[in-house]
Amino acid sequence: MRPARDLWAIYEPFHVVTYFAPEARAAFEAAGYRGFWRGYFAGRSAPLGRTPAAVVTALFGGFAPRTVERAIPAVWDLAPPEAALQARLDGARHALGRLLAGREGEVEEAAGLLRSVAERAETGGRALGAANAALPWPEDPLGVLWQAATVLRETRGDGHLAAQLAVGLDGLSTMVLRTGIDLSREVLQESRGWTEDEWEAARKALVSRGLMSPDGTATISGRAKLERAEELTDDLAHEPWEAAGDDVADRFREVAGPLSDLVRAELPTVTPIGLPER
Repeated sequence: MRPARDLWAIYEPFHVVTYFAPEARAAFEAAGYRGFWRGYFAGRSAPLGRTPAAVVTALFGGFAPRTVERAIPAVWDLAPPEAALQARLDGARHALGRLLAGREGEVEEAAGLLRSVAERAETGGRALGAANAALPWPEDPLGVLWQAATVLRETRGDGHLAAQLAVGLDGLSTMVLRTGIDLSREVLQESRGWTEDEWEAARKALVSRGLMSPDGTATISGRAKLERAEELTDDLAHEPWEAAGDDVADRFREVAGPLSDLVRAELPTVTPIGLPER
């Protein structure tokens, strides 16, 4: 496993509690965002402020525009972005506090290490990562751990979208191609809101380019494109870790790995967001 992928697999669960932990869901609902997708779009786009749906669609990648438009900007009539920012932090803090109870020393060290990396993340050309990096840091270790993980995963996501474009793919074509290897079409198509006609049009375009076989499996060329996009993503995501140094990365693996496993064990095994394997 490449270093960037290995480290991502450790810190990603600290962020993903935002969407699936009961404390996080309750915090969004208390703020007025009832339903999974209202909380998802409100919480994830809140650092951008009252940004138009078209911008959120572009930055999130992979969602059908109509899916985003059902939430943005309507969620801001329920509660403003400031409320979503507070709800996502409170919910994540409470979830991590429960899951990591009794491990306060390790949490504090892991949070400090991850913050030192997140503060080195290059945000040029990475709008969602930059918006999260611009937020004030929480004062408590649980909040710091969550925010550092969020900055790094959103910066990574921005880089992933750029990498897809660099190899000639977009969000939809990447998902369709991945279903020809290891992902579920049912989960991805439904959660991202693509119609049968739109999905089939993307599949046929991939077949015409020689990236997918008529039977729905990715070709050697298709797999190579995806692999190249992942390599570029990992290279970009590893930059702040390189700046922090090997000692920081090694110590983070040692301290945060067991904490991450505790959090991961309570997350759904199949989600519309997914988790990197560890």
